[in-house]
Amino acid sequence: MSRKNLARMTSVALVAATLLAACGKQEEKIEKAAATAASDVKATAEAAAKAAQDLAKEAEAALVAAEGYIYGYPLVTMEMTRRVMTNVEKPTGAHAPMGQFVRMREYPNAQYRDVTAPNADTLYTTAWFDVSKEPWIVSIPDMKGRYFLLPMLDGWTDVFQVPGKRTTGTKAQTFAITGPGWTGELPKGVTEYKSPTSLVWLLGRIYSTGTPQDYKEVHALQDKISAVPLSSFGKPYTPEPGKVDPGIDTKTAVRAQVDALDATAYFKLLAELMKTNPPTAADAPMVAKLAKIGIVPGQSFDPSKVDPAVLKGMQKAIKPAQTQIMAWLKEGIAAGDFKLENGWAFTTKAGVYGTSYLQRALVTAIGLGANRPQDAIYPTSTGPDLLKKYDGSKKYVMHFEKGQTPPVDGFWSLTMYDKDYFFVDNPLNRYTLSQRNKLKANPDGSVDLYIQAESPGKDKESNWLPASKDGFILMMRLYWPKEKPPSLIDGSWKIPEVKEVS
Repeated sequence: MSRKNLARMTSVALVAATLLAACGKQEEKIEKAAATAASDVKATAEAAAKAAQDLAKEAEAALVAAEGYIYGYPLVTMEMTRRVMTNVEKPTGAHAPMGQFVRMREYPNAQYRDVTAPNADTLYTTAWFDVSKEPWIVSIPDMKGRYFLLPMLDGWTDVFQVPGKRTTGTKAQTFAITGPGWTGELPKGVTEYKSPTSLVWLLGRIYSTGTPQDYKEVHALQDKISAVPLSSFGKPYTPEPGKVDPGIDTKTAVRAQVDALDATAYFKLLAELMKTNPPTAADAPMVAKLAKIGIVPGQSFDPSKVDPAVLKGMQKAIKPAQTQIMAWLKEGIAAGDFKLENGWAFTTKAGVYGTSYLQRALVTAIGLGANRPQDAIYPTSTGPDLLKKYDGSKKYVMHFEKGQTPPVDGFWSLTMYDKDYFFVDNPLNRYTLSQRNKLKANPDGSVDLYIQAESPGKDKESNWLPASKDGFILMMRLYWPKEKPPSLIDGSWKIPEVKEVS
């Protein structure tokens, strides 16, 4: 082979080798690119899967937290109410330290904001107790036939005992409030009332006509009601001054304070409260749900140990849960928890709630401290019907046929509230109408109640319930309602509608 051909072949070989090398590098690049693309696809898929997983966690947490919020709403509200009402050194007005009595000397006025839907028929005689360490013994004097009741609410707002005229009579009596797990002995003649929780609110009510003389008589009875811890019973006892926490807001309405809590603050508080105010056995399914979002009875809630997606879902649950609670006044009718009659919604399922958590939460929101139906029923009306609200620029009349005023063994009243369930300020300082107002009857014996902002005239003012110029809410109170006909309980007595008049 000639040198020329050899050189040519060598050159070709070199070119071929170069081409082959180039192809190899290209293939390597392609393989690397393919591997990178596959990795990116995998990462994207994993990110998408995690995002979908987080969204699912968030959605589930939002649902569970909404249920948990509704479930815990009464306990949290009770605690927030307790803080406000006991944040004083000594009894003052509507406030008193733990274990000491508030003795309201007159009806609440339009500036009162401690409890929604207050009443202006009875003088509150109330006290908060912590029975986790020892029982508290309460003594009441001979009430001399006067209507009274001393319902005791546990931390979840269930009324677990109701000494009073209907149940125990009006003679002098002494009882002990004992806490969960307490098994000691009580002094002779002391009746035990066992609370399922450490937190107890004794929400006593003593009927008064509101006259100066009657106020005086009730005051004398209030002053004889006492409470001492068991260890001090029968001994000289001076309660310790209360401790004032400047961090507690005593001006903002409690409901507004509860509503303002974010999810973390709300569920932290709920978890702490459940340590001494345990759920019932019937609450087991709810307790199991709460565990999914880190809420376990007996344990503190630590947000740092909760999945961020779960926390995000919990934050989103607050407003929907609040909306759900307030909507129950209407939706509860379809569920059978409320009845609707002539524009009035009422329930015979209050005071003891079982697992009706929405019912319990709503009653807490609009009427904390509600009694058992045997003691009181609270028909509420937001308008002539559920689709129409009361208008303060209009005039309304509630008409009772002769002999058809509310059938009760205690008393009845009609109360005016603003849209937030507080009293409406007015020149008469009149917040209710009842039999104590000496209502003027019509010639045929029937009775008309005039509900409007302006006076209906001097001749009708005895029957006038001053209304807000804005929207308003009406609430009736039937204390110790009759259980035999005519009766609201069995439906044999119907609540008259409130009619708009020209």
